[in-house]
Amino acid sequence: MKCPFCGHENTRVIDSRPAEDNNSIRRRRVCDECEKRFTTYEKVETIPLIIMKKDDTRQAYDRSKIEAGVLRACYKRPVSADQITQLVNEVETEIFNMEEKEISSRVIGELVMNKLKELEAVAYVRFASVYREFKDINTFMDELKNVLEEKG
Repeated sequence: MKCPFCGHENTRVIDSRPAEDNNSIRRRRVCDECEKRFTTYEKVETIPLIIMKKDDTRQAYDRSKIEAGVLRACYKRPVSADQITQLVNEVETEIFNMEEKEISSRVIGELVMNKLKELEAVAYVRFASVYREFKDINTFMDELKNVLEEKG
């Protein structure tokens, strides 16, 4: 493993344990050259997953797209980076547990919305407004009423 600080090729594992999600291994490493420490995560390689978009195009699965959408929805909300990572991990686990080679972006969007609804109501409405392409204020208000009824 190449050192991210100095680029040296010799690093050693000094600690190894299951990560919090139990789906990966967390390894602490030290560089033999600069002696700086860093963490890596090892995951099982999965079958390439194809996402079917709303316009019927297909793309390779990209975790960073889910992360970016959740980050935008949680902008300036009381949601920690760890909570966002956990949410994305949970969505990703559900996606891969389906054991499908192709999955609709709608399915992923619904999974994200369900998790956001549990985590933070404003972030959920933000995500839903983009994902469901609210056409006007009435559609937005209907969704807000649904959220308020479920909370109440």
